[in-house]
Amino acid sequence: MDEINEILAEESGDRVDALLAQHMDGLSRSAIQRLLEDGAVTLWGQSVKKNYRCRAGDLFCVRLPELQELPLLPQAIPLDIVYEDEDVIAVNKPRGMVVHPAPGHPDGTLVNALLFHCADSLSGIGGERRPGIVHRIDKDTSGLLIAAKNDAAHRALAAQLADHSLYREYEAVARGRFRENSGTIDAPIGRHGVERKRMAVTEKNSKRAVTHWQVLTRYRDYTHLLCRLETGRTHQIRVHMAYSGHALLGDALYGAPSPEKGLEGQCLHARRLHFIHPRTGETVCLECPLPDYFTAVLSRLGPPIDSGV
Repeated sequence: MDEINEILAEESGDRVDALLAQHMDGLSRSAIQRLLEDGAVTLWGQSVKKNYRCRAGDLFCVRLPELQELPLLPQAIPLDIVYEDEDVIAVNKPRGMVVHPAPGHPDGTLVNALLFHCADSLSGIGGERRPGIVHRIDKDTSGLLIAAKNDAAHRALAAQLADHSLYREYEAVARGRFRENSGTIDAPIGRHGVERKRMAVTEKNSKRAVTHWQVLTRYRDYTHLLCRLETGRTHQIRVHMAYSGHALLGDALYGAPSPEKGLEGQCLHARRLHFIHPRTGETVCLECPLPDYFTAVLSRLGPPIDSGV
């Protein structure tokens, strides 16, 4: 069965291919243009040309053909392994790497790399397409991610996610300056009512979401933040920051549609991860430094104004 997506143009002036590329995660602009040429994009029932200029209120229907499942193959992709034993493996995922196969990303994913590195030692609880995957981070988010090597470890780590004892801390750069030095955003997150690829703060079909934040450094137009997840909803930090009026730098889905400070994709890094080891019961504390792209962005923000610490 074909997959149907509805995309609403909130403003006038954008080309339709550019608008759809912003909201159809996993599809490139050239792929969007092929859909337009094939008549798979309609506006009020009529096909649309790729150079059509959107009007506010236009509702586009995008029909994606059903994908044929391809075998999931191990691939010799280098991994930055932060921790590994017989039960779990934690890696420092680079930005730009997709965690598991999805439309537009059939291979070259973290799962393909884990299958090669771990051979048959991955939990099957995540299903055929997500073996070992306990939690995920977005393609353009870098940093720590943990996977389970057996079902017992997977169940233990999933329980820690559920009871919030699996500690996850991120660093981010947000637009604008925060007045307070720290705070908490407690606002439910659910699927956007119109745009399927987006999440939103909403009371409808949503779950509680809590993000704690602290200012690390203020700049003239941006703020370097530390964010701690109490819950783990899809796009949680990105949605909560946009909801607060401080979308993440480079976040085209929830913030500015064009690259900022030379960065395409959100400036967000999973810096620290603490978990209770499923076999030993000991607390394992992991940390990975800020990657080059993040430190380069910080250097382009201008002189710091003050610290929130």
